[in-house]
Amino acid sequence: MKNLWIAAALSLAAGAAHAEVAERTDAGFRTRNVVEIAATPQRVYAALGEIGRWWDDAHTYSGKAANMSIRLEPGACFCEALPGGGGVRHGVVALAWPDQGTLRLEAVLGPLQDEGAAGALTFVIKPKGSGVEVVQTYNVGGLRPASAKTFADPVDQVIGTQLKRLKAYVEAGKPG
Repeated sequence: MKNLWIAAALSLAAGAAHAEVAERTDAGFRTRNVVEIAATPQRVYAALGEIGRWWDDAHTYSGKAANMSIRLEPGACFCEALPGGGGVRHGVVALAWPDQGTLRLEAVLGPLQDEGAAGALTFVIKPKGSGVEVVQTYNVGGLRPASAKTFADPVDQVIGTQLKRLKAYVEAGKPG
C-alpha cells in the first residue's frame, strides 16, 4: 500500500486534478470533503463501521478492503488483517457519538505512518433535506515541510474518494 500511496502522490504532484485542501502549513494540512447521502443519519453512521464493504481495495496494504474493520466505540482499532498473519493499525476511534452523528479517528494513513505524524479523521453527519450531509475532515500535523507539501493533495484525493465510495455504498449497496 505504501507504494500505491507514493505513486498516487507522485502522479498528483505531476499535475492531475486535486481535491480540496482547506489549510496548509509547513508541518501539515487540513482537508475538508462534503457529500450528501440519501439515507438516515443512523444508516450512514452504521455504514462507517462497515468500512470493509466500501473502502477501495487499491488503498489497503493487503489489496482487499474486506480485511479492514472498525467498531464504532472509543478505543476500537481501525485495523486491517494481512495475509499470512499480522496486520496494520490505521487508526483508533477517539470519539464515537452516534446521537451527534460524529466519528473521529486518531489516524495516520498510508505513507504518513512513516512520518511520525499525528492525524484526526472526522466524519460529521447532519440531517439535510430528505437525507444527510457528511463532512469529512482530516487534520494532519507533525510532518516535515517537504512531506506536508508532497502529501496534502494526494491524501485528500484518496480520502475524498473514500467518502464518495461511502455515499455509493449507502445509496446503492456497492461502492462504485
